[in-house]
Amino acid sequence: MEQLVVLKDLAVIFAVSLVVILVFHRFRLPVLPGFIVAGVLVGPNALGLVTGVHQIEGLADVGVILLLFTIGIEFSLSRLREMGRQAAVGGGLQVGLTIGVAAAVAAVLGLRWQVALFLGFLVALSSTALVLKGLTDRGEIDTPQGRLATGILIFQDLCVVPIMLVVPFLAGREGGGAPALLLALGKAVIIVVAVGGLARVVVPRLFAEILKTRSRELFLIAVILLGTLTALGTAAAGASLALGAFLAGLVISESDYGHQALAELLPFRDVFISLFFVAIGMLVQFDFIRHHPWLAAGGVVAVLAGKTLVASVGPALLGYAGRVAVLAALLVSQIGEFSFVLAKEGRGLALMSESMYQGFLAVAAFTMLVTPFLLQGGPALVDALERVAPLDRLLPGFRTRTISDAAQPLADHVIIAGYGLNGRNLAAALRAIQAPYVTVELNAQTVRQARARGEPAFYGDATREEILRALGAERARMLVAAISDPAATRRMVRVARGLNPTMHIIARTRYVVEIPELVRLGANDVIPEEFETSIEIFARVLAQYGVSRQEVDRLEDQIRASHYEALRGGERPALGTVAGVPQMAAARIRLPSHSPFVGRSVAQTGLRTRTGALIVSVRRGSRDIAAPAPAFRLAVGDELVVVGEPHQLKAATDLLTARAV
Repeated sequence: MEQLVVLKDLAVIFAVSLVVILVFHRFRLPVLPGFIVAGVLVGPNALGLVTGVHQIEGLADVGVILLLFTIGIEFSLSRLREMGRQAAVGGGLQVGLTIGVAAAVAAVLGLRWQVALFLGFLVALSSTALVLKGLTDRGEIDTPQGRLATGILIFQDLCVVPIMLVVPFLAGREGGGAPALLLALGKAVIIVVAVGGLARVVVPRLFAEILKTRSRELFLIAVILLGTLTALGTAAAGASLALGAFLAGLVISESDYGHQALAELLPFRDVFISLFFVAIGMLVQFDFIRHHPWLAAGGVVAVLAGKTLVASVGPALLGYAGRVAVLAALLVSQIGEFSFVLAKEGRGLALMSESMYQGFLAVAAFTMLVTPFLLQGGPALVDALERVAPLDRLLPGFRTRTISDAAQPLADHVIIAGYGLNGRNLAAALRAIQAPYVTVELNAQTVRQARARGEPAFYGDATREEILRALGAERARMLVAAISDPAATRRMVRVARGLNPTMHIIARTRYVVEIPELVRLGANDVIPEEFETSIEIFARVLAQYGVSRQEVDRLEDQIRASHYEALRGGERPALGTVAGVPQMAAARIRLPSHSPFVGRSVAQTGLRTRTGALIVSVRRGSRDIAAPAPAFRLAVGDELVVVGEPHQLKAATDLLTARAV
């Protein structure tokens, strides 16, 4: 009967979750907070539809292990090296300062230093799953604030390992003080080194043998077995199962099979993680929120505002503009999913009282629910803050103070906003034809490197009128917005068009839905990456069909002149006809007994001369004769495969079957 109760509870959870997620989808909200809402609704503190809460929590614990396993698989040491400065400086300062500030506030409120430090750990971590999914869905993962937030989240993932080792010492469950803690950290280092050796020596050979079987089931079992054994090994060494799961994922990520393993595990991970968030919602008590509404609301505001302020320091020191620093900080201002795991462990170790635990659950859940709105309304909120106080003055960082040294009076020049790959390539092309140009970039380090190479690059936010004026926008021939931030691109186009009504503005965008708004704001040309890729692909395909370069160019010009309207027509884009490409087809024609060509050779049919169609193969019984020779004689029942244009195939059918006289 116990199994039936658990099955009924799961059915209720998934039914309510389905309804809640559909509502969230209708309002374009991410699904993860929806599971928290579903958990609140079905839990014992609301509708009371689920009774076996402890069994659901057991399944949720499996979800946490799978979460860390897949985070380990998605984590990449090469990715860490690529985002080294953002992760080390931005993430290090965010984690360190957040822990310090939160612990200091908790200590001032009278809590023991161990509890205060533990609360700092809880507040410092953000939601990797929620933020990265939101950025990906909005196409903002490559924006400056998106890259910064990703670097901070990567550093937080790394910090999970030492935090998990320190928590038992804070609770006094591990004796020996600092020497014992150092010993535990030493054990962790040995475990990591051992796992690294396993990743380089054993795992590739093991998976190579398994893949020879071409069995997906065997591969999946091997992946799960590797994760289980590694988790059990770390637990036996005194660490936690979750740490072992993370290290096991890291082992697979450094092999050639990480992508396939992640693809196989994602469905399981998503189901169990959904249960994890539902379980969190079931633990939230309405009574606590009802009796302490101002405490819960104040905690949410304090966490969001405090983490935003603290997390903006690192990007500012890296040289990013105040606006970008605050946007990145807003992205990581919530409390993350792993903090729930730590909080549960802290309650079990008596680091948190029940009332403190409930307060944390309420605050953390609401910060995650608010995050989608921060993702959507962050740019507008930052614009409002800048009207009150310029963010570059509040967060000066190590940036170039002025753009005045750009003020050699340029005229008829090109302003390149953004010095990424597109900006560098455009600068190289303009340099080749000796056309005057200036580049404006928000990353001070990029500006310093470019200027060291002799580039006319300057630090500044091209969405601001004073920056564009300093770059000579009123005298410029052209502005090219080569950045990955849709909101900033729209502002830049609007401000630039107001400064110079005759300037030609080219805007880059990731998605075609941005085109109408950018054109309305004043852009002359909008280049959507997704359709330009499509054009390049079909241009090369048409070239393989022998279509002339002139005809391909004509088709490309036609598509771009209509703002890609031909490619936006739905599932079947309408491109019209292309000259020089015959509408070829194939047909199978069976030779009847009354055909006049029975017993005659292919050459004697004169099929190509009389109809234009061509016999490419003949099937006789179970044999296929490809490209029959001219002397090959046809017989009754032969099945001829004939190619040609539709009208040619009709004429060939009539001729071979004696329909035509």
